[in-house]
Amino acid sequence: MQTQIDRQIVLDTETTGINKYGPHYYNHKIIEIGAIEIINRRFTNQCFHTYLKPNRPVDISAFKIHGISDEFLFDKPIFSNIALDFINFIKGSELIIHNANFDVGFINYELKLMQNNLQNIAEICTVTDTLKLARKIFPGKRNNLDALSERYGVNTAKRTMHGALLDAEILSHVYLSMTGGQICINFSKKMNANILRKNYKFFDKNHHKKTIKTSTPIIYANAEEIHAHKKYIQMIKNTNNFCLWDEK
Repeated sequence: MQTQIDRQIVLDTETTGINKYGPHYYNHKIIEIGAIEIINRRFTNQCFHTYLKPNRPVDISAFKIHGISDEFLFDKPIFSNIALDFINFIKGSELIIHNANFDVGFINYELKLMQNNLQNIAEICTVTDTLKLARKIFPGKRNNLDALSERYGVNTAKRTMHGALLDAEILSHVYLSMTGGQICINFSKKMNANILRKNYKFFDKNHHKKTIKTSTPIIYANAEEIHAHKKYIQMIKNTNNFCLWDEK
């Protein structure tokens, strides 16, 4: 039976600024895209990262946030030069974005300026907004990336300024922690019960311990691993308020 692939792309952008009077993206451009691939909740070490020449000045207020200057961007490609590679990278994935309306608005604006057939990334991807997810988990609390990183113990020491690839990496760890609760294990009804038994120790009806021979080694957790496990379970309880099982 083929395993279903769950492909997610954690994405962030930096821009020349925002429009305060109308659509936030209008007359502004993307200057950096950072995207990290996760498949079945594991990092693949595949990413998409580029700086872009916006053909307009970077606002001072935006420069103070990300530190990306006009001089640095002078020789970088424009969006239309990288659009096909970018679309191919994210196509068919679930985009994970913090405050998704911001980034999606800018990306769609860039696509419309190109006047091509694709003008909305929702046509090729699904989008999950981690800000909306965080507000459900932590109503009434600060839910920006810094606050969530602190809450979930994600290291942000390298984040002296905003950067699309670095922020996408941080968001990746935050998202996996936010959604890292326990899952149900559904065994196939067709699975032979003897196959399930052969790799485990169990008690017979008289409570005598029996050991089934197996070629698979059993590795027991050490004290440090047990402590880390209990700490992780407590984090699930503190943040998600839900556990499928509990330690007594």
